[in-house]
Amino acid sequence: MFSIFKKDPKKKLNKQYSEKLELAMKAQRNGDIKGYSMLTSEAEDIYKEIQKLEATTN
Repeated sequence: MFSIFKKDPKKKLNKQYSEKLELAMKAQRNGDIKGYSMLTSEAEDIYKEIQKLEATTN
């Protein structure tokens, strides 16, 4: 009945994922390769969580 009020966790994760990728791109452009690799790694972890959510919903 109240499922319309639940927030979509996949939507939140997609937003975090795109923000991490954008920060990684900016770090790479500024020459911060270590920061770029750390942000990319965090983005990959978020993407894995998104994949898990998609697998459970299908």
